[in-house]
Amino acid sequence: MTIRRLVQAALMAGVVLAMAVSASAGTITYNTNSTGTGGTGFDFDATPLVLNSSSGTAATLTFTPEVSDTSGTPSGISFGHFILACPLCTTQAVGTTSATFSNFTFSMIVTDVTDNATGEFTGTATGGAVYSDVSPITINWAPLVLGPGGVNATTGSFGPTFFITNTPTYIVAPNSGDAGSLGRSSVQGLIDSTPEPATFSLIGGALLGLGLLGRKRLFRA
Repeated sequence: MTIRRLVQAALMAGVVLAMAVSASAGTITYNTNSTGTGGTGFDFDATPLVLNSSSGTAATLTFTPEVSDTSGTPSGISFGHFILACPLCTTQAVGTTSATFSNFTFSMIVTDVTDNATGEFTGTATGGAVYSDVSPITINWAPLVLGPGGVNATTGSFGPTFFITNTPTYIVAPNSGDAGSLGRSSVQGLIDSTPEPATFSLIGGALLGLGLLGRKRLFRA
C-alpha cells in the first residue's frame, strides 16, 4: 500500500507541474500591420510608412512593422523597426549638411491574432537636426502595457496575454550599425501571459489533493 500511495503522490505532483507549465507557456501570434493610422506627418499610403524631413537636405524615417510574428511566452519581442536615412548628410563635425525633423506622434497598433484583440501604443517623438553620425530623435511610448483582458484594448480582449513596450526608443544615426542595417532601430518589448483564474483553481485543487493524501498517509502511520 505504501508503494501505491507514493505512486499516487508522484502522479499528482506531475499533474501539478504540468498545469504550472501550461499556465506560463504558450505561443502568441501578433502583428503591427495597422500601425500609423493615428500618427502625424507619416505618409500612410506608403508601404512601409515614411516620414520626410521638414527642412534641410532630404532625409526619411521609415517604419517597417512586424507581420504575423509568432513568439513564445515569456519572451522579448520586436514590434517593428525604424530606419533613418540621410544620403547627403555630413558628420556633425563638418556641419555643412543636415536634415531637420519636426516633432511627431506615432500610433503603433498591436493586433494579438491569437486572442483576437487590438491595442495601441502612442509614441510622442522629439525631432531635431540629423547628421550622418548624430540623431536626436527619441520616441516615448504610452501606455506601457496592453492586456491582460481588456486593459488598454481598443477591440476584443487579450485574455491572459500582455504586451509591454520598452520606452523610450532612441532612433540611431543614419551611419550607425552594420552595412546591411544602417540607421536601424528596433522597437523593443516583452510578451508574457498570466494563468487564468480557472487554471489557478485547477492547480489549487491538485495541491489540496496532495495535501489530503499526505495527511491520510500520516494518520494511518
